[in-house]
Amino acid sequence: MDPHGNKCPAPLEPLMPPRPETPAKLDLDRLAVTTLPIEVAGREVMLEARAYQGRDEATQAMALINRAAPSGGVPADVGLPLVRVHSGCVTGDIFHSLRCDCYAQLQAALARIAETPNGVLIYLPYHEGRGIGLFKKIRAYALQDKGLDTVDANLEIGAPVDARDYELAAEILHDLGFEKIRLMTNNPDKVEALSTAGIVVAERVPLVVEPSRHSRRYLETKKRRLAHEL
Repeated sequence: MDPHGNKCPAPLEPLMPPRPETPAKLDLDRLAVTTLPIEVAGREVMLEARAYQGRDEATQAMALINRAAPSGGVPADVGLPLVRVHSGCVTGDIFHSLRCDCYAQLQAALARIAETPNGVLIYLPYHEGRGIGLFKKIRAYALQDKGLDTVDANLEIGAPVDARDYELAAEILHDLGFEKIRLMTNNPDKVEALSTAGIVVAERVPLVVEPSRHSRRYLETKKRRLAHEL
């Protein structure tokens, strides 16, 4: 009541500014950044290297980004980032196994990224063997030696056909500010997974390499049973 006996109006609640919508984020415990000189197709290329650790120490990833200016050094609009999300493969990437196309795809992707401003390679070591790990992958290889294809071999040892997820890859792209991309892949599941995580895949860029006599059956299985666009 005021001194004249009138009822005082209730105080106005302060207006709160609307909260901006943000994409769902994983807890990234650590991020480390450096520069990394690498050799691509016989020439030296300097890339930005960003190492990420996810929710546990086994969930780690590396992003290599080409921050170079376009030809001529003019900072023009370079278009949408060209991205390769690459599953780690010890046998292919390190030992250059001919049973899969992993090494050939990695080298082809790096060559494209080295020529493309805002080209990005996201490397996921914990995706080994489509997410089942090195030991189980080699067990599956042993069954493939006896005639099973890559799908049936995984099922025979009690492993999923594909145990990969792309949450951390999507979070890395959000962190880089690359939320609309061109994606180098032959795998429609990868496009769908990143799209579900809030990344707009404006274009799928094929990454087809020449099969060897050792990888031909593996690639045919990917096309026939896993719907890869080869």
